Amino acid sequence: MKEQQGSNRISSGVIAAISAAVVAVSGGVAWLTWNSTHSPVSVTPEQSTPIQSSPPQPSTTNPPTNHQQTAEIYLLKDTGKNFQLVPQPVKVQVDGDRPNQVLEAAFQTLLAEPTEATNSSTIPKGTKLLGLKVENDGIHVNLSENFTTGGGSSSMTGRVGQVVYTATSLDHSAKVYIEINGKQLDTLGGEGLELEQPLTRDSFQKNYQL
Repeated sequence: MKEQQGSNRISSGVIAAISAAVVAVSGGVAWLTWNSTHSPVSVTPEQSTPIQSSPPQPSTTNPPTNHQQTAEIYLLKDTGKNFQLVPQPVKVQVDGDRPNQVLEAAFQTLLAEPTEATNSSTIPKGTKLLGLKVENDGIHVNLSENFTTGGGSSSMTGRVGQVVYTATSLDHSAKVYIEINGKQLDTLGGEGLELEQPLTRDSFQKNYQL
């Protein structure tokens, strides 16, 4: 009877010890688990990308509108048998806001006294440029009535050629309309030189003889 009670005490002690060990282990596991889930997380700061400043851009300024351009006026050269249209370069200071300025300046020079003694002009003195327009259908040259006065058929043909070739000095294939006081000129001079307008360099060479 005493032996049985002793074994019961031993069994109870062993069970208590094992239970204590299990509780300790469970507690340790629980502590590790809690510690791992609640441990502070180290956050690596993001690498800040350095901002590169753009190099200063050169200032864009509009080019000067004034520049020099070369046009041509046409004078008449006496070859001994006939007359020949010859170009004479004219340098013009151009304003970018006035596209017709080159031809206007060329005609102003043409209507003045010829600068070359070897060549001449059959355009009557006192002829004025009343206007010049470059339009979609061609170049309109408006002259004063003096243009229609004086001279024979050769003089009339020569002055028409001078106007046509000077007007087309920037564009050789352009069409030209000659006007007198704003009206299209169909017949020139007392001998009645008929003008088939618009005139071009090709049509002048085919239809008119200098």
